[in-house]
Amino acid sequence: MSQLSWLPASQDPSADLKAARSLADAEAKLAAAIRLSGFDRDFLVTERIDKLATAAMNAGAQGALTPVRLAVLASHTVEHLAPGIRVAGFNRKLALEVHFTPYGLYRQSILGEDADLAAFNPQLILFALDGSTLPCDLPIGAPETEVETAITRWIDDLRHLWRGARSKFACQVIQQSFLSDTPALFGNFEGLAPASSGSILDRTNAALRQAAREENVLILDIAWQMPASVDGIPVLDPVRWHHAKQLIHPALAPLYGDLVARVVAASVGLSRKCLVLDLDNTLWGGVIGDDGLEGIRLGQGDAEGEAFLAFQRYVARLGQRGVMLAVCSKNTAEVAEAAFAQHPEMALKRDEIACFVCNWNDKAGNIRKIARTLNIGIDSLVFVDDNPAERAIVRRELPDVAVPELPEDPAYYPQCMASAGYFEAVSFTAEDAARGRAYAMNAQRAAALEQSTDMEGYLKSLEMVMLARPIDKADLARSSQLINKSNQFNLTTRRRTEAELNALLSEERVVSLCVRLADRFGDNGLISVILARSDRVWSEDVLLIDTWLMSCRVLGRGVEAATLHVLAQQAEALGARALIGEYRPTAKNGLVKQHYSKLGFLPISPPEGAALDATFWRYELGGTLPEHFIRITDAVHA
Repeated sequence: MSQLSWLPASQDPSADLKAARSLADAEAKLAAAIRLSGFDRDFLVTERIDKLATAAMNAGAQGALTPVRLAVLASHTVEHLAPGIRVAGFNRKLALEVHFTPYGLYRQSILGEDADLAAFNPQLILFALDGSTLPCDLPIGAPETEVETAITRWIDDLRHLWRGARSKFACQVIQQSFLSDTPALFGNFEGLAPASSGSILDRTNAALRQAAREENVLILDIAWQMPASVDGIPVLDPVRWHHAKQLIHPALAPLYGDLVARVVAASVGLSRKCLVLDLDNTLWGGVIGDDGLEGIRLGQGDAEGEAFLAFQRYVARLGQRGVMLAVCSKNTAEVAEAAFAQHPEMALKRDEIACFVCNWNDKAGNIRKIARTLNIGIDSLVFVDDNPAERAIVRRELPDVAVPELPEDPAYYPQCMASAGYFEAVSFTAEDAARGRAYAMNAQRAAALEQSTDMEGYLKSLEMVMLARPIDKADLARSSQLINKSNQFNLTTRRRTEAELNALLSEERVVSLCVRLADRFGDNGLISVILARSDRVWSEDVLLIDTWLMSCRVLGRGVEAATLHVLAQQAEALGARALIGEYRPTAKNGLVKQHYSKLGFLPISPPEGAALDATFWRYELGGTLPEHFIRITDAVHA
């Protein structure tokens, strides 16, 4: 069994690495390393890719990667896992700088002084602890109450470390769950004996997950995600544990690294957003154009049909948790849609599909169309197709699209998708669950726009209502999620963990706004986050707009102008006479280049020390504000 079976296999990784090392340009070398990280690989190839990338980055290469500083505080040896973490990061669009504190000194690094960790200034801290730290020294006959008390005390101590890390570094905390490292004493009765090692481990992991939820700590759940062994190699090898205190076998570093990288990527908004599905032999067996509605294999009574039904159910559940669903199929649209409307065993419904593209054009072009229709980046997409030739074409034409290697038997499709971790989540809100419906409502709005004779009449007909209020504790998770995911309508693309956002909100002169928008078609949910604050670079009577981002699904409705009304009102309440807007161009946010000029801001000279490509804009408060057709309700004044 391959560790990274969802990734395509390289025909000759040694030749690929040799060719990459021969490249003279550092950026080209790094690009080659990033490309090679997208193939299935063992730990030796992973280490060679890591060396290639490290040499390129030491020579100044940066690539189109998001830099993230991750500190690992462990009670076991972890340095051998660094190449796996870094290379998995490349495949998730991350440049992971990894710092390891001295072995076993995780407590001292947080509660005492650790100059190296302070200098590193981590954005994320991973607590990687092993089972030897658990309260397993209780008498084997200890009653359940004594066991629960010991576990609660241990979890409380861990909470203290989490809070200390956040307080000291304003970082996001990740906690690793625990692997079983002790054979069972009681056999099948192990879980029923409260003080057995297995029972304590299970109870501690359950308590750990609950505490993490309460403390906004992320979980690296290796207890659930890591198999006991891969190709006969145990995750936890007792020989290596006793000789080197290695909890994770070095050979399994690629898989462990991927589990770490997907959590980090999700925390900075780099999880995928949309699942694009082929139809024939992907959602059902057979070719509907040839076999007809009654001839496709789907549903109970047939092993293959049941496998496709199980995959549809899994896909539908992904949609229910907020993953956008789209169809890209070479088919006649009417024939394909008939399956959704008429086949009695279809678990996936047509109204759950945000974008349905069926024609005889090339799939790469149709995937581009889906991205444009949904107004999301091409790197937000995952394309699933049973046909290896179609997968290869899309990988070649659209390298930013994730294309998993599907197993031949559809019974394994759900596990393949789950193992790949494309849609890793760090939170789950009611708005996430409603996202698919929101994109379906956008289709209705687009239809209304086509029927409208003028834009002003269309905007008025939407009957839009905006609720703008300060970010509070209930909004923190979703606001941080939006800050970390938004790329196109994002003026500065500053990323912040929940802890960093919470720290900023505690400052004195800060305007924070989370903005919701509803109209006659439904609620769009949280669509914008704005942060404006004092900055020592500017005079006291102005506020710098640190963050202004908005969901692209509400573009063109006057939300920017309406939001400026609320921002101006709140800034004036703090005594500000002007707002300063900053625009930092990226590869993806070109659509907001003229954002401030359109709202009436005037260009000004950048301050000393500003980013070379940043532009700055000033807006005098107290004047006439731009027109819009949105009724504003303000939680402060409503």
